[in-house]
Parts: sequence; structure tokens; C-alpha cells
Amino acid sequence: MRIYLGNLPYEAAEEELEEMFRQYGQVESVTIIKDRDTGRSKGFGFVEMPGDSEAQSAIEALNGKEMGGRDLTVNEARPREERSSGGGGGGGYRG
Repeated sequence: MRIYLGNLPYEAAEEELEEMFRQYGQVESVTIIKDRDTGRSKGFGFVEMPGDSEAQSAIEALNGKEMGGRDLTVNEARPREERSSGGGGGGGYRG
């Protein structure tokens, strides 16, 4: 199961998150999303756990848990919505 982590402290390390989630079961991967220009954390990331029941236990235990002065948002990751390439909203002349 893929788990979304939000409201991460900017100084959080992937190793630290892996250790926190490992208390609930096997962890396949931890990824903190970083700004591609600065390399700085964007304050969210993802954890992959192979066991759904273990992942669910981690979500229940860690959602709202304080880390580095911030309350974590932990829930099941939802598939990314497709961004439409056509139509309104972007650029153009507005007069």
C-alpha cells in the first residue's frame, strides 16, 4: 500500500521516517518530495508498505502524530489525477 505523508517538517530525513513506519511492519520505500531547483523538501512524501493491514495500522497510529513541531497527515495515497492538456485556465489574452 502506498501511504501519503503530509505536513512533514522540512528537516525530516527518509531514514527517520522509515524507522518510524518499521514499527508497524515491512517498509519497501520512503520518498520525500523535493523541489527540483533547490533540493529542499516540499513537506510531503510517500511510504510503500507491502502489507495492507500493517499499512493501515501505521496510518491509524501516525496520523496526527507530532513530529518536529508539526502534526503529520498520514493516509492512503490516492492515484494522481490526470492533468488535462487542453482547454481553459492557462495563458492567453484576457481583455
